[in-house]
This record gives sequence, structure tokens and C-alpha cells, in this order.
Amino acid sequence: MPIPPRVLTVAGSDSGGGAGVQADLKTMLALGTHGMSVITAVTAQNSLGVQGAWELPAEAVRAQFRSVVDDIGVQAVKTGMLASAELVETVAGLLAGVRAPVVVDPVGVSKHGDALLAASALEAVRTRLLPAATVATPNLDEVAWLTGVRVTREADLRAAAEAVLSYGPRWALIKGGHLDGDAVDLLTDGTDEHWLRAPRHDNRHTHGTGCTLASAIAAGLAKGASVPDAVAAAKEYVTGAIAAGFALGGGIGPVDHGWAFRR
Repeated sequence: MPIPPRVLTVAGSDSGGGAGVQADLKTMLALGTHGMSVITAVTAQNSLGVQGAWELPAEAVRAQFRSVVDDIGVQAVKTGMLASAELVETVAGLLAGVRAPVVVDPVGVSKHGDALLAASALEAVRTRLLPAATVATPNLDEVAWLTGVRVTREADLRAAAEAVLSYGPRWALIKGGHLDGDAVDLLTDGTDEHWLRAPRHDNRHTHGTGCTLASAIAAGLAKGASVPDAVAAAKEYVTGAIAAGFALGGGIGPVDHGWAFRR
């Protein structure tokens, strides 16, 4: 049997299964790739929020990474929750030795507003992690945290992208999902611009959207797609997942990673 493209997620665990490593692996499977994981932190998390988070030692993160990369190899890497400045530095150092494309989702807070990254890690994200990214995928809150640029309308997305690109990623995908109207994102490398639009679905069950999108992009890159093509396909996949998001527990439910199988 042919070996499927291999994608590695370096992120935190979501015990509720809607975001984090669990969402990443579901997305990778749904898109025809083999998902592997380096767990950086364990969270006690459900539809209502994050009740606790415990980061793993840098030694454990480094050992997981080397175990996978040195034996199995990777064709794309996605990073998510990294919890602390030490883990950001550790992961950035590991990525420096990988030739595969890297998708950086600079996760700062959860869907419920719970902090998932220490404030002290900001400089490490700017100077170590973003320069390692083939694609960086911040949402508007993360753009403001990283750059100070606040986006209130679609016309502001270009300035946000320029600010993110100044830290070194090859491409920036600025996610405008928090704006009014259609869900519009801007993908650019500073020269080439791609505006991606999708209808906004009236569904509050959107837990895991950012993790899912970044993982879908990584899956596309692992399969050999160009960055614009991988992002466009990922946008289509996550739009379908949002439309099919379902209630779970008493709060915000997850997007449906298997929506295409049940359509």
C-alpha cells in the first residue's frame, strides 16, 4: 500500500476532542494524510472552557519530536499551543532542522478566552517561531497581540498582514472571521495577494476552527500543493466543518471534522 503523506502536529491536547491535537489528527485523517503528534501541554477542557492546563517539560517535547522525525519523517509540520517561552524556543530550535513546510498557528487564547500561552512568550514567538513559518495563521486577536495592529474592517487586513510578515514568515494568512459580513481572509507573501471569501454560517458551534484550518493547510502542503492552493482547499474544508458544527455539552460545540464523510 502507498504511504500517505505524513503531517506532524506540535500542540496541546484538548480533552473535549474539539480542538488541539485531537482536532489536528481528525483533520489530517479526513484529508488523506497520516497524522502524528508532539504533545506540548495537557488541558482539562470541555464545551464551557479550559479548567486547567499543564505544560510538558521541554525534554519531553524534544524527545517526542526527535522520535517521530528521525524515524518516520515528516512532509509538513503544524504548531499550535506551545504554552511557554521555553517551549516556543525549544520548538523553534527543532523546526530549524526540518526542511518540510511549517504552518504556525500562534495560539494565544482559547475560544472561551482562556490563556493558552504565557505573556512572557511573546518575544520568542515574534523572533524565533514566526521566522520558521512557511505560513502563519493568526486571527485578529492574535494579530493585535503580536503586532499591535487592530483590525476593525476588511480594509485593515492588508496592514495586519504586512505587520505579521515583518517578523519573517514566508506567507501570512490573516483570518477575518471576527469581522461582520462574509468570512473573509487575506493570504499574502507581501507581493502576491489572495482574498478568500466564504458565506458566514449561523452556527455558534465553532470550537477548534483555527486548529482545523491550520492542520488542513499543513495536510495540503504535505500532499504537494502550493501555499495558495493548500490554503484555498483548507478554507473550503473548514467552511464545511463550521456549517456542520454540532452541540456538545452545555457550551460551544466543535466543528465537524468528518462532515464530508456524512454529507
